[in-house]
Order: sequence, then C-alpha cells, then structure tokens
Amino acid sequence: MEIEKLGRYEILSELGQGAMGVVYKAVDPLIGRTVAIKTINLNLSRDELADFEERFNREAKSAGRLNHPNIVTIYDVGRADHIAFMAMEYLEGRELKEIIASGEVLQPDRVAEIVAQVADALAFAHDHGIVHRDIKPANIMVLRNGSVKITDFGIAKMASGSRTQIGIILGSPKYMSPEQVAGKPVDGRSDIFSLGAVLYELLTGKPAFGGGDGTLTTIMYQVLNEIPASPANVNPTIPVAFDYIVSRAMAKAPGNRYQSAREMANDLKNFKNLTATVPLNSASSSGKGTAASIGSDGDATVILNANQIPAASSWSSWKKRAGFIAAAIFVAATVLFITSSRESAMTAVDNKKPVTPQTTLATAVKPPPPEATGSKVPDGQPNITAPAKVPDGQPSIAVPTQASLGFAVLPWGEIFIDGKSHGASPPIREIRLSPGKHQIEIKNTDFPPHRQTVELEAGASKTIRHKFK
Repeated sequence: MEIEKLGRYEILSELGQGAMGVVYKAVDPLIGRTVAIKTINLNLSRDELADFEERFNREAKSAGRLNHPNIVTIYDVGRADHIAFMAMEYLEGRELKEIIASGEVLQPDRVAEIVAQVADALAFAHDHGIVHRDIKPANIMVLRNGSVKITDFGIAKMASGSRTQIGIILGSPKYMSPEQVAGKPVDGRSDIFSLGAVLYELLTGKPAFGGGDGTLTTIMYQVLNEIPASPANVNPTIPVAFDYIVSRAMAKAPGNRYQSAREMANDLKNFKNLTATVPLNSASSSGKGTAASIGSDGDATVILNANQIPAASSWSSWKKRAGFIAAAIFVAATVLFITSSRESAMTAVDNKKPVTPQTTLATAVKPPPPEATGSKVPDGQPNITAPAKVPDGQPSIAVPTQASLGFAVLPWGEIFIDGKSHGASPPIREIRLSPGKHQIEIKNTDFPPHRQTVELEAGASKTIRHKFK
C-alpha cells in the first residue's frame, strides 16, 4: 500500500528499503524543507507499543542533540498507526557502500580522510553517551562537496524497544564487533571495531569477514574467532602504517583497541608519520581470512532474538589462544570431520577406563643436602645423598581428583556443562571436570541443541562426538 503522508510530512518518493522499514523522500509543508523519512514497522500490543514509543522518543532526543558536521541532523520523530518514523536531513551524495561496489579505488590519503571524519563524529557522539551500533558503508554518506556524514545514529537501540516482536538489533554481521556477536553490552569501542572493518574494506576492496559460504553463521564465527590478513598483505601498495591502525581498531578484546575514536582519528590524519607498523596476525599468508564474494547476509542490519546469537568463547579462553592463527581452527575442524565421519552413529561417547595412577615419590625428588640430614660424609668417601624416606616406607601415591571430557563437534557448538557456558568447540578440545554426573548441552544456532548426561570417574577420560545435521 502506497503511503502519501506520515504525520504532517508529504511523501514524494521511496528511496530504499531496509531491515526495519522503508526510507522515503518527503517534504515538510510547514517550512518547505525536503527531508528523509526513516520508518520502523511495528506489530505490537498496546503495552508493548507504549513501551517502544517511550524508548524510541528518548533515544531520538539523544541522537537529535548530536550537532556535528559529520553527523546527519535529526529534525523530528513521530508515529502514524503502526509505523514509527524519524525525519532527518536529506543528503545528496553516495553511500560508501555504493562507492565500494562500483570498484572505484580510493587513494590511501582519501581513505584516511574519509574514515578520520567518521572517527571524529564517533568521538563526539561517544562523548555525549551515544553509541551508533551499526557502523557500515551503507550508513556513511560521501556528499558532493567531499565531506562525510554518518546516518542512522541510535536506530539500532531505538528499534530494540520490544523484547518480543522487535528482538535484538545487532547490526550488520560483517561489521559487528565480537561483543555484539556474543550478545554482550557494548560501548564506543564497539563502533571503533566496526569502523576498523570499514577501513579494511576501503583499503583492500575485500571485507574483513565473510569468507567461505558467506552465511550469517560463518560470518559471525569469523568475527569471534578469526583475524584477517593484514591490509598490506592483501595489497602490497598499501602503506604499512594502515596495518597498525587496522590492527588496533579491530583487536578482538575491547581493552586492546583504541580506547577512543579520537585516538584513531589522530592516527589516520598522521598516518604518514606513524612509525608503529605492528600488523594483524595474518590468518594465513594467502589471506584466507578474507573473501572476495559475500552474500547479502553480511551487509544488511540483522534483527535477532536472544536464542539466535551464535556461540562465543569466553574472553579468557581466547586470550590463552591469542597466539594461534585461524588456520589452526580449520585444520582442527578437518581432523574432527575425518574422525567423526568414521563413526557409525551421529553422536557417540568414547569411554576410557581410568588409568592406574603412576606411583611417584614424595616431594624429595630433589634430595636434601647432607646438612639437612644431619649425617656426616666420611673423609675420602664420595658425597652420596640418599633420598628422603616416606613415612612407613611407602611411596606417596598421586591420587587424581579430576576427570577429562573431550569434545569433537562439527561444524561448531557452544558447550554448556551443568547450565554454564564453557565456550565454543572448536577450538575447545578438552575440559577438566570434577567426578560425578554432569548435564551436557551443545548448541548451534542453526540446529536443535544436543543434550546428554555423562558420569565421570576420577582420572577417567571421555570424549563426546557430535555432528549437527
């Protein structure tokens, strides 16, 4: 059904469609100003509608206070029937997404200039407590005069007013930060990661994430686990200073990134004088962490419910594995696939009887010096020290107090033990547990969860193999 008016605004034409609604070109008849109208479709109960409207208006007011030359101006918000809308500055220019898709190659100086303007705008917004949450090429406009504007400030948070109908707006998978993918709280450093991904794509012509089949699950897994090849490795003509900037912006842990967008903007403005050239830890020399062809799954803003958020390993687990390159994950997955394909059943548990604990001597593996024994060595005799005696003449037995539970999961799954998440497998291969019964649940967003109970004895080793089909 064609819409002729939204509130007092007269619709002139449709500009495009997104995940949340339609974008229109309209005119404000009171002052004759041309505006862009962004809409969000609502299908909510009366209570949910009131809750959403309160949140929407509150966030819109916050975004409306962002008076910055590189941020689109918001004029008004309103609701017509089941459509919430926002009237904002109408921009004439090209989306960065369009420039990238055209194959136009921007010079490093121009790339730095564009991204620095975005970083300046983000720094201003973050200073005012506003996080964008969906920085991507489609939300960055390059105007005819060469200046840059960020659009859709606060849209992601505004649209999350209903927990049941609207869901959780996470952003665009190819540009989401790891904490967004993991469903964790975000701050301005999440926008910095997303801007780093945009910078990477502008420099190389390839997205940082989205290799392989380019599905939503694959992209999110890569965001959590893989480090793309450094820009200079993909394109040797790129100044190596950009390797450092991208590496800092796209660090997996927020604490390792630029702590403010202003820092990133300063480095971009002075990239020719940067001496730090620490590159990304390349996924492989051939750049397997990148991809030339990406499906639309990675570009559009996605709306996910909580049970659709993919598995994420705990930060501590990933810190321990920071030295591993992404190729190791693929090798491990291949080995697991070969192994699991030999299993006749889809799921199996390998039981190994407890290994008889080895007898070890008590702490006196290093015998005490003669002085400690109180005995004298006769003159002319070699200085030989007898090992210390264990009470009753019996050796000390090292009694195991834990058991080992291994996992071989394809393609991947988040491991829950007794209701607590222990991260994703792969890369997790083994977890140490206390003896006794444990409830195991393995989740993958694309398949029904696998559940089973295992009973472990002290010193025992078991492996759960599961292939989602």
